[in-house]
Amino acid sequence: MILAGDIGGTNARLAYFQPQNGHLRLVSERVFPSREHKELGEIVTRFLDDSGTRPEAACFGIAGPVRNGRVETSNLPWIVEQARLAKQIHLPATLLINDLEASAWGIGALSSGDLVPLNQVGGPGVGNQGVIAPGTGLGEAGLFWDGKLHYVFACEGGHTDFAPRNELEIELLRFLQKRFGHVSYERILSGPGLVNVYEFLQESGTEKECPEMAARMATGDPAAAISGAAMEGLSALAVKALDLWISVYGAEASNLALKVMATGGLFLAGGISPKILDKLKGPLFMQSFLDKGRMRPLLESITVQVVTNDKTGLLGAARCAAVRASQH
Repeated sequence: MILAGDIGGTNARLAYFQPQNGHLRLVSERVFPSREHKELGEIVTRFLDDSGTRPEAACFGIAGPVRNGRVETSNLPWIVEQARLAKQIHLPATLLINDLEASAWGIGALSSGDLVPLNQVGGPGVGNQGVIAPGTGLGEAGLFWDGKLHYVFACEGGHTDFAPRNELEIELLRFLQKRFGHVSYERILSGPGLVNVYEFLQESGTEKECPEMAARMATGDPAAAISGAAMEGLSALAVKALDLWISVYGAEASNLALKVMATGGLFLAGGISPKILDKLKGPLFMQSFLDKGRMRPLLESITVQVVTNDKTGLLGAARCAAVRASQH
Protein backbone atom coordinates (compact mmCIF):
# COMPACT_ATOMS: atom_id res chain seq x y z
CA MET A 1 0.00 0.00 0.00
CA ILE A 2 1.21 3.51 -0.85
CA LEU A 3 0.29 6.65 1.10
CA ALA A 4 0.08 9.75 -1.09
CA GLY A 5 -0.51 13.37 -0.14
CA ASP A 6 -1.40 16.50 -2.12
CA ILE A 7 -0.82 19.33 0.36
CA GLY A 8 -2.05 22.76 -0.71
CA GLY A 9 -2.63 26.05 1.03
CA THR A 10 -6.38 25.34 1.30
CA ASN A 11 -6.72 21.55 1.52
CA ALA A 12 -4.52 18.61 2.42
CA ARG A 13 -5.63 15.50 0.52
CA LEU A 14 -4.38 12.11 1.67
CA ALA A 15 -5.07 8.78 0.01
CA TYR A 16 -4.09 5.13 -0.07
CA PHE A 17 -3.25 3.57 -3.43
CA GLN A 18 -2.74 -0.10 -4.21
CA PRO A 19 -0.36 -0.95 -7.10
CA GLN A 20 -2.24 -3.33 -9.42
CA ASN A 21 -1.17 -4.59 -12.87
CA GLY A 22 1.05 -1.59 -13.50
CA HIS A 23 -1.66 0.86 -12.40
CA LEU A 24 -2.57 2.53 -9.11
CA ARG A 25 -6.00 1.79 -7.62
CA LEU A 26 -7.42 4.39 -5.23
CA VAL A 27 -8.39 2.61 -2.00
CA SER A 28 -9.43 5.49 0.27
CA GLU A 29 -9.13 9.26 0.45
CA ARG A 30 -9.70 12.07 2.95
CA VAL A 31 -9.52 15.86 2.71
CA PHE A 32 -8.37 18.00 5.65
CA PRO A 33 -8.60 21.84 5.79
CA SER A 34 -4.90 22.75 5.91
CA ARG A 35 -5.22 25.86 8.08
CA GLU A 36 -7.06 24.01 10.84
CA HIS A 37 -3.86 22.08 11.67
CA LYS A 38 -0.50 23.13 13.12
CA GLU A 39 1.59 20.88 10.90
CA LEU A 40 1.50 18.15 8.29
CA GLY A 41 2.54 15.44 10.76
CA GLU A 42 -0.63 16.05 12.77
CA ILE A 43 -2.81 15.46 9.69
CA VAL A 44 -0.93 12.36 8.52
CA THR A 45 -0.95 10.81 12.02
CA ARG A 46 -4.72 11.26 12.26
CA PHE A 47 -5.24 9.71 8.82
CA LEU A 48 -3.07 6.69 9.68
CA ASP A 49 -4.65 6.20 13.12
CA ASP A 50 -8.18 6.37 11.70
CA SER A 51 -7.39 3.98 8.84
CA GLY A 52 -5.64 1.39 10.99
CA THR A 53 -3.40 0.53 8.02
CA ARG A 54 0.35 0.98 7.64
CA PRO A 55 1.71 1.80 4.16
CA GLU A 56 4.99 0.49 2.72
CA ALA A 57 5.92 3.87 1.22
CA ALA A 58 4.71 7.47 1.32
CA CYS A 59 5.15 10.60 -0.80
CA PHE A 60 3.74 14.06 -0.17
CA GLY A 61 3.51 16.84 -2.74
CA ILE A 62 3.56 20.16 -0.89
CA ALA A 63 3.32 23.78 -2.05
CA GLY A 64 6.73 25.40 -1.73
CA PRO A 65 10.37 24.87 -2.73
CA VAL A 66 11.65 21.56 -1.31
CA ARG A 67 15.39 21.70 -0.57
CA ASN A 68 17.31 18.89 1.10
CA GLY A 69 14.06 17.29 2.28
CA ARG A 70 12.80 20.52 3.88
CA VAL A 71 10.16 23.03 2.83
CA GLU A 72 8.83 26.30 4.24
CA THR A 73 5.35 26.29 2.74
CA SER A 74 4.47 29.24 0.48
CA ASN A 75 0.88 29.75 1.66
CA LEU A 76 0.86 28.10 5.10
CA PRO A 77 2.79 28.83 8.33
CA TRP A 78 4.45 25.40 8.25
CA ILE A 79 7.99 24.09 8.06
CA VAL A 80 8.01 20.43 6.99
CA GLU A 81 11.08 18.23 7.27
CA GLN A 82 11.17 14.86 5.57
CA ALA A 83 13.28 13.14 8.27
CA ARG A 84 11.08 14.43 11.11
CA LEU A 85 7.88 13.48 9.28
CA ALA A 86 9.24 9.95 8.68
CA LYS A 87 9.87 9.57 12.42
CA GLN A 88 6.40 10.90 13.29
CA ILE A 89 4.65 8.37 11.05
CA HIS A 90 7.18 5.55 11.69
CA LEU A 91 7.91 5.05 8.02
CA PRO A 92 11.44 5.26 6.58
CA ALA A 93 10.39 5.36 2.89
CA THR A 94 8.94 8.90 3.12
CA LEU A 95 9.40 11.45 0.35
CA LEU A 96 8.68 15.16 0.25
CA ILE A 97 8.35 16.78 -3.21
CA ASN A 98 6.96 20.05 -4.58
CA ASP A 99 3.20 19.90 -5.22
CA LEU A 100 3.60 20.74 -8.92
CA GLU A 101 6.30 18.11 -9.17
CA ALA A 102 3.62 15.70 -7.90
CA SER A 103 1.12 16.99 -10.48
CA ALA A 104 3.72 16.50 -13.22
CA TRP A 105 4.27 12.91 -12.05
CA GLY A 106 0.48 12.49 -12.32
CA ILE A 107 0.27 13.58 -15.98
CA GLY A 108 1.50 10.17 -17.17
CA ALA A 109 -1.33 8.44 -15.27
CA LEU A 110 -4.13 10.44 -16.89
CA SER A 111 -6.48 9.21 -19.60
CA SER A 112 -7.91 11.25 -22.49
CA GLY A 113 -11.08 11.64 -20.41
CA ASP A 114 -9.10 13.66 -17.84
CA LEU A 115 -7.97 16.23 -20.43
CA VAL A 116 -9.79 18.92 -22.42
CA PRO A 117 -7.81 20.35 -25.37
CA LEU A 118 -7.97 24.10 -26.02
CA ASN A 119 -6.43 23.86 -29.50
CA GLN A 120 -6.03 21.39 -32.34
CA VAL A 121 -2.51 20.46 -33.39
CA GLY A 122 -1.67 18.15 -36.28
CA GLY A 123 -0.08 14.93 -35.01
CA PRO A 124 1.08 13.93 -31.53
CA GLY A 125 3.61 16.27 -29.92
CA VAL A 126 6.95 14.82 -28.85
CA GLY A 127 9.38 16.43 -26.43
CA ASN A 128 9.46 18.23 -23.12
CA GLN A 129 6.20 19.08 -21.34
CA GLY A 130 5.10 21.84 -18.99
CA VAL A 131 2.51 22.06 -16.22
CA ILE A 132 1.06 25.32 -14.89
CA ALA A 133 -1.48 25.37 -12.06
CA PRO A 134 -3.22 28.41 -10.55
CA GLY A 135 -4.92 27.69 -7.22
CA THR A 136 -4.20 29.09 -3.77
CA GLY A 137 -0.84 30.02 -5.35
CA LEU A 138 0.70 29.54 -8.81
CA GLY A 139 2.67 26.36 -9.41
CA GLU A 140 4.77 25.38 -12.41
CA ALA A 141 6.82 22.30 -13.31
CA GLY A 142 8.47 20.65 -16.29
CA LEU A 143 9.02 17.18 -17.72
CA PHE A 144 12.27 16.60 -19.60
CA TRP A 145 12.04 14.15 -22.53
CA ASP A 146 15.17 12.01 -23.07
CA GLY A 147 13.83 10.31 -26.20
CA LYS A 148 12.18 7.46 -24.30
CA LEU A 149 10.90 8.74 -20.95
CA HIS A 150 9.79 11.95 -19.27
CA TYR A 151 11.70 13.04 -16.16
CA VAL A 152 9.90 15.44 -13.82
CA PHE A 153 11.60 18.53 -12.44
CA ALA A 154 10.28 21.15 -10.02
CA CYS A 155 10.59 24.90 -10.44
CA GLU A 156 9.32 28.07 -8.77
CA GLY A 157 8.33 29.86 -11.98
CA GLY A 158 5.14 31.21 -10.41
CA HIS A 159 7.28 33.64 -8.39
CA THR A 160 9.05 35.19 -11.39
CA ASP A 161 8.50 38.87 -12.19
CA PHE A 162 5.17 39.82 -13.74
CA ALA A 163 5.79 41.35 -17.19
CA PRO A 164 2.98 43.70 -18.33
CA ARG A 165 2.25 43.75 -22.08
CA ASN A 166 0.01 46.82 -22.48
CA GLU A 167 -1.11 50.01 -20.74
CA LEU A 168 -3.78 48.32 -18.63
CA GLU A 169 -1.30 45.70 -17.35
CA ILE A 170 1.27 48.44 -16.62
CA GLU A 171 -1.37 50.14 -14.44
CA LEU A 172 -2.07 46.76 -12.79
CA LEU A 173 1.66 46.34 -12.07
CA ARG A 174 1.83 49.79 -10.45
CA PHE A 175 -1.25 49.02 -8.34
CA LEU A 176 0.27 45.75 -7.12
CA GLN A 177 3.72 47.31 -6.52
CA LYS A 178 2.14 49.74 -4.06
CA ARG A 179 0.49 46.81 -2.28
CA PHE A 180 3.27 44.20 -2.33
CA GLY A 181 6.55 45.71 -3.56
CA HIS A 182 7.74 42.81 -5.68
CA VAL A 183 5.05 41.58 -8.09
CA SER A 184 5.22 37.96 -9.21
CA TYR A 185 2.83 36.16 -11.55
CA GLU A 186 1.35 34.48 -8.46
CA ARG A 187 0.05 37.89 -7.30
CA ILE A 188 -2.30 37.69 -10.32
CA LEU A 189 -2.62 34.03 -11.34
CA SER A 190 -4.11 32.54 -8.17
CA GLY A 191 -7.35 32.79 -6.20
CA PRO A 192 -6.09 35.77 -4.15
CA GLY A 193 -4.64 37.14 -7.41
CA LEU A 194 -8.07 37.24 -9.04
CA VAL A 195 -9.26 39.30 -6.06
CA ASN A 196 -6.28 41.64 -6.60
CA VAL A 197 -7.26 42.10 -10.26
CA TYR A 198 -10.90 42.75 -9.32
CA GLU A 199 -9.90 45.35 -6.70
CA PHE A 200 -7.55 47.03 -9.20
CA LEU A 201 -10.34 47.41 -11.77
CA GLN A 202 -12.76 48.56 -9.07
CA GLU A 203 -10.32 51.21 -7.78
CA SER A 204 -9.52 52.39 -11.32
CA GLY A 205 -13.22 53.13 -11.83
CA THR A 206 -13.58 50.83 -14.84
CA GLU A 207 -16.91 49.48 -13.57
CA LYS A 208 -18.92 49.98 -10.38
CA GLU A 209 -19.33 47.02 -8.03
CA CYS A 210 -22.95 45.87 -7.78
CA PRO A 211 -24.35 45.36 -4.23
CA GLU A 212 -24.96 41.65 -4.86
CA MET A 213 -21.25 41.12 -5.62
CA ALA A 214 -20.17 42.87 -2.42
CA ALA A 215 -22.51 40.60 -0.43
CA ARG A 216 -21.26 37.45 -2.21
CA MET A 217 -17.63 38.35 -1.56
CA ALA A 218 -18.28 39.19 2.10
CA THR A 219 -20.07 35.91 2.87
CA GLY A 220 -17.99 33.39 0.90
CA ASP A 221 -14.66 32.85 -0.83
CA PRO A 222 -14.10 36.17 -2.68
CA ALA A 223 -12.23 34.57 -5.61
CA ALA A 224 -14.97 31.95 -6.11
CA ALA A 225 -17.58 34.71 -5.92
CA ILE A 226 -15.80 36.71 -8.65
CA SER A 227 -15.24 33.79 -11.01
CA GLY A 228 -18.78 32.48 -10.42
CA ALA A 229 -20.35 35.88 -11.14
CA ALA A 230 -18.16 36.27 -14.24
CA MET A 231 -19.13 32.84 -15.58
CA GLU A 232 -22.82 33.64 -15.01
CA GLY A 233 -22.47 37.16 -16.45
CA LEU A 234 -23.93 38.69 -13.28
CA SER A 235 -21.34 41.45 -12.85
CA ALA A 236 -19.59 43.50 -15.56
CA LEU A 237 -16.72 44.16 -13.13
CA ALA A 238 -16.29 40.43 -12.43
CA VAL A 239 -16.36 39.64 -16.17
CA LYS A 240 -13.62 42.22 -16.86
CA ALA A 241 -11.53 40.92 -13.95
CA LEU A 242 -11.71 37.31 -15.12
CA ASP A 243 -11.00 38.34 -18.73
CA LEU A 244 -7.86 40.22 -17.68
CA TRP A 245 -6.83 37.29 -15.48
CA ILE A 246 -7.26 34.81 -18.37
CA SER A 247 -5.28 37.05 -20.72
CA VAL A 248 -2.34 37.13 -18.27
CA TYR A 249 -2.73 33.36 -17.75
CA GLY A 250 -2.36 32.72 -21.49
CA ALA A 251 0.76 34.90 -21.64
CA GLU A 252 2.46 33.18 -18.70
CA ALA A 253 1.48 29.71 -19.95
CA SER A 254 3.31 30.43 -23.20
CA ASN A 255 6.28 31.87 -21.26
CA LEU A 256 6.57 28.48 -19.57
CA ALA A 257 6.07 26.62 -22.86
CA LEU A 258 8.94 28.56 -24.42
CA LYS A 259 11.28 28.25 -21.43
CA VAL A 260 11.00 24.46 -21.22
CA MET A 261 10.45 24.02 -25.00
CA ALA A 262 7.23 22.12 -24.28
CA THR A 263 6.73 20.56 -27.73
CA GLY A 264 5.28 17.51 -25.95
CA GLY A 265 2.38 19.59 -24.64
CA LEU A 266 1.38 22.11 -21.99
CA PHE A 267 -1.05 21.14 -19.22
CA LEU A 268 -3.26 23.58 -17.28
CA ALA A 269 -3.79 22.04 -13.85
CA GLY A 270 -4.76 23.33 -10.40
CA GLY A 271 -8.11 24.07 -8.80
CA ILE A 272 -9.16 27.08 -10.86
CA SER A 273 -8.72 25.96 -14.50
CA PRO A 274 -11.49 23.29 -14.56
CA LYS A 275 -13.94 25.71 -12.90
CA ILE A 276 -13.51 28.31 -15.65
CA LEU A 277 -13.23 25.81 -18.50
CA ASP A 278 -15.88 27.47 -20.68
CA LYS A 279 -13.97 30.77 -20.48
CA LEU A 280 -10.65 29.07 -21.25
CA LYS A 281 -12.25 27.52 -24.34
CA GLY A 282 -13.05 31.04 -25.58
CA PRO A 283 -10.64 32.99 -27.78
CA LEU A 284 -8.92 35.08 -25.08
CA PHE A 285 -6.58 32.47 -23.55
CA MET A 286 -5.21 31.09 -26.83
CA GLN A 287 -4.86 34.59 -28.33
CA SER A 288 -2.58 35.53 -25.42
CA PHE A 289 -0.80 32.17 -25.55
CA LEU A 290 0.11 32.62 -29.23
CA ASP A 291 1.01 36.32 -29.02
CA LYS A 292 4.78 35.86 -28.92
CA GLY A 293 5.88 37.49 -32.17
CA ARG A 294 8.38 35.35 -34.08
CA MET A 295 7.71 32.35 -31.80
CA ARG A 296 4.05 32.10 -32.82
CA PRO A 297 4.61 29.19 -35.28
CA LEU A 298 6.35 27.17 -32.54
CA LEU A 299 3.53 27.84 -30.06
CA GLU A 300 0.92 26.89 -32.68
CA SER A 301 2.49 23.40 -32.73
CA ILE A 302 2.09 22.88 -28.94
CA THR A 303 -1.00 21.10 -27.62
CA VAL A 304 -2.62 22.94 -24.68
CA GLN A 305 -4.91 20.84 -22.45
CA VAL A 306 -6.86 21.48 -19.25
CA VAL A 307 -6.49 18.79 -16.58
CA THR A 308 -9.95 18.06 -15.12
CA ASN A 309 -8.94 15.22 -12.77
CA ASP A 310 -8.66 16.74 -9.29
CA LYS A 311 -6.67 13.72 -8.07
CA THR A 312 -3.71 14.36 -10.41
CA GLY A 313 -1.45 15.51 -7.57
CA LEU A 314 -2.36 12.49 -5.44
CA LEU A 315 -1.82 10.11 -8.36
CA GLY A 316 1.52 11.73 -9.05
CA ALA A 317 2.70 11.48 -5.44
CA ALA A 318 1.74 7.79 -5.45
CA ARG A 319 3.55 7.20 -8.78
CA CYS A 320 6.67 8.92 -7.46
CA ALA A 321 6.60 6.80 -4.27
CA ALA A 322 6.15 3.61 -6.30
CA VAL A 323 9.03 4.42 -8.67
CA ARG A 324 11.42 5.46 -5.90
CA ALA A 325 10.53 2.38 -3.81
CA SER A 326 11.25 0.12 -6.80
CA GLN A 327 14.71 1.70 -7.16
CA HIS A 328 15.73 0.74 -3.62
